[in-house]
Amino acid sequence: MVFPGQGSQAIGMSSELAAEFSLVKNLYVEASDVLGVDMWAMTQEGPIESLSQTENTQPALLIAGIAAWRIWQELGGAQPDMMAGHSLGEYTALVAAGALSFGDGVALVRDRGRYMQEAVPAGQGGMAAIIGLEDQQVVDVCAEVAGGDVLQAVNFNAPGQVVIAGSAAAIERAAPAMKAAGAKRALPLPVSIPAHSKLMSPASERLAERLAGIDVVLPSIPVLHNCNVSVASSAEEVKSNLVSQLDSPVRWVESVVAMHQQGVNSFIESGPGKVLGGMIKRIVKGVDVSCIDKPDALKSLV
Repeated sequence: MVFPGQGSQAIGMSSELAAEFSLVKNLYVEASDVLGVDMWAMTQEGPIESLSQTENTQPALLIAGIAAWRIWQELGGAQPDMMAGHSLGEYTALVAAGALSFGDGVALVRDRGRYMQEAVPAGQGGMAAIIGLEDQQVVDVCAEVAGGDVLQAVNFNAPGQVVIAGSAAAIERAAPAMKAAGAKRALPLPVSIPAHSKLMSPASERLAERLAGIDVVLPSIPVLHNCNVSVASSAEEVKSNLVSQLDSPVRWVESVVAMHQQGVNSFIESGPGKVLGGMIKRIVKGVDVSCIDKPDALKSLV
């Protein structure tokens, strides 16, 4: 079972599931009480600009992912052998696997989003998707054009699909250099947060302090962590991995390969959209990939 990260949010997400399963709306109400914000109204009515603010996006995606997961459980769906999530989705996986409570999870990721936003002033950081280069080529070009600024490959999403992050000036220099190196596309992403780069170190420090006050236990289902492609062996290691994750690359390709090598041949994406499913199909061939963001798909899969 895998859980998506930022970029999968959309106005109207969870609406079809909510029409059939009352637990969905109840989860949104529970989260709204914790956050002091009407998360159901925000996800259903928008505006998209509000939903796309990272401190709103992160709890919204966690709620949506947990809603689909809870329906899966309620209908008697099989217990997954492993879980993982892409960036923010790792928190959803940990809530699903019982490592931290739902209330703590939504409050924590709202603060995580705020820490990320406040770590770098608006307009001074950025991210871009590089399509059509080998991972090492992207790393090498980043090193060549960084020029003293932070510029890193931060999301290894699929073969030939790497996201870079760093200072806005360095991202601007990187685009023509990536194309000169043979990239098919170098697409600036509509975010001002250089997520998973070293510019997030101040946010990591704040997150470590925040996590110190939260009860975390070992998950009941193994959760593969983004930062080191491993399963934590203690609650403290879970916290440490979450802190490291914020300013370390998301090693999604390696994570999917590791799960497949351990015998996983069926992946279910729990949350809005099919972003991870598309990546997984490109990473490992011949595996079953499904999405449970619609009632009919969820019920037939169970």
